[in-house]
Amino acid sequence: MIYFFYGDEEFNISNEIKKFKSKLDKDFIEMSYKYFNNPKFPDLVAAIKSQPMMFGKMLIEINCLSYLSGKTSEDKGFDDKQIAQITEALEGASENVDIIFVAQIPPDSQKKIDKRKKFFKLLSKFNAQEFVQIPSYKTAELEGWIKNQAKTKDLKLTDEIASTILIQIGSNLRMLDSELEKLKIYAGDKPITKDMVKEICVTNEDLFVFADYLICDEKVKAMEEFQKLLVKKHPLEILSVLHTLLHGKIQIKANASKYSPDEIAKIINMHPYRVKLEMQKLKNVSLKNLVKLKENLTNAEFRIKSGQATMDVEREVEYAILQ
Repeated sequence: MIYFFYGDEEFNISNEIKKFKSKLDKDFIEMSYKYFNNPKFPDLVAAIKSQPMMFGKMLIEINCLSYLSGKTSEDKGFDDKQIAQITEALEGASENVDIIFVAQIPPDSQKKIDKRKKFFKLLSKFNAQEFVQIPSYKTAELEGWIKNQAKTKDLKLTDEIASTILIQIGSNLRMLDSELEKLKIYAGDKPITKDMVKEICVTNEDLFVFADYLICDEKVKAMEEFQKLLVKKHPLEILSVLHTLLHGKIQIKANASKYSPDEIAKIINMHPYRVKLEMQKLKNVSLKNLVKLKENLTNAEFRIKSGQATMDVEREVEYAILQ
């Protein structure tokens, strides 16, 4: 069977693929599961024509985002002859092979899927499903998702608790799922309470405090919070969340003079209550300083990941914070 999963909600796409993987024979997973990352045309056709090496199902996952996000036909697009060959290969694919084409748009990416492309239209003829990120301002929908996801873990949440979780953790589904897992372990058979949410999901709250000190240029307090966070998180993990927080703060600050909090919430996909709080915190913070801080952190991350860092990871992040 051929499947096509696309959209910007990474967690739901990942979960669907996980369901397929769970059906494979774990003893032969290396032979029964293959992953291809935007392969060249000959390799793409060969992947589609794959045959299982042993009895049972085989799963082929093909990341095809580059084929669909380019602006011109030169950006890994396919001509009519190639489309015809791909179509023939798809129609003749083995019944014992599941092929999943995935076009997942990364967070904060400027990429968009071009639905006008012939390759998109071809894949859409099969089992296509779009996975759209739930906007942060759609609180009722997100709270409903939290409650439904909690049920899969045998957790019962009241509307009030679901709302508390959403406000404290945010709208990232993967993070929400992770925190629900922690609550499940902590609570056992007991009902989830607000105090439990505050105690167990405190890590993200600590990150917010750290970010607040940082943007207000209270560097001594910021470093104290950073040291506390290091007990629970790796420096790169802290850096990753900080990037996301700063991205949101920069967008809020840049739009604060032009739009209302509710309008900004819709523009940047953030909970309206959080936007109002952030606008108050950012009142005396300059946009220039926020952008400079993000640049410093981006440069530090590049040095660390490219192997160009002259200090250990922790010191690199500290230096970026103190600049």
